[in-house]
Amino acid sequence: MEVGAFYFPADYGINIAKLARALEDRGFASLFVPEHTHIPVSRKTPFPGGGELPKRYAHTHDPFVCLSFAAAATKKLKLGTGICLVPQHEPIVTAKAIASLDQLSDGRFIFGIGGGWNVDEMENHGARYETRFKQMREYVLAMKALWTEEEASFHGEFVNFDPVWSYPKPAQRPHPPIILGGETDHTLRRVIDYCDGWFPRPRGGFDVVKGVQRLRDMAREKGRDPSSLMTIVFGAPNDAKVLESYEKAGIESAVLAIPDESPDEIMRYLDTIAPLAKVGVAA
Repeated sequence: MEVGAFYFPADYGINIAKLARALEDRGFASLFVPEHTHIPVSRKTPFPGGGELPKRYAHTHDPFVCLSFAAAATKKLKLGTGICLVPQHEPIVTAKAIASLDQLSDGRFIFGIGGGWNVDEMENHGARYETRFKQMREYVLAMKALWTEEEASFHGEFVNFDPVWSYPKPAQRPHPPIILGGETDHTLRRVIDYCDGWFPRPRGGFDVVKGVQRLRDMAREKGRDPSSLMTIVFGAPNDAKVLESYEKAGIESAVLAIPDESPDEIMRYLDTIAPLAKVGVAA
């Protein structure tokens, strides 16, 4: 099993290229970055974690620009969005950004996606909370067409375009893996419908191992090969025994949280968790 990390790429935080090199040097397999395009000052939507919204949410770099710097500074590190708020991104432009990043990084990009929780944020983009998942599905299907077809077209409720040429194509074929965040059966059905994997969070007592079995059972019921679906655990605990249990369950990867601290403190933290990067790595 691979072990990676995720970090809110705040403009006041550690340089992302430095962080990426440090992770690769210590044997970590991946770096994921979350995003918020902006945070409305109104703050009408409560923070799901409770209390005040942490400062880092309003200070993130653009994920694709950020990951491009990480890609240029590394050779093997996988690079992912964790997560990209798909309904807030115009799909034609986003498809090109992703294809460019994947090609320039020699096929190292993983597309972690989600519908979002901040109602006023998505409304600023013209998206609606009630239809965000339907919109996300259309956007993903439209991007798949742009990545895989020589003359792509798409006609839906949220996306409409006649045949177009869209290059570059991603280095990974047919496209970078698409993994969906969330822990409900609704999420699992969406994973099986149009994604390549699942991106669950082991929080609030949620049992990821049981969830993986649930995903596999549902995939078989829908006629999809369970082995075609990867699982990457987002925000896994810094616990070797838990990580080993994930590996035993056939989970492909887990990513650990990097705290919102000073660059020096982050580097010291990486040294403390570096042994976990070797969990599941064959001798």
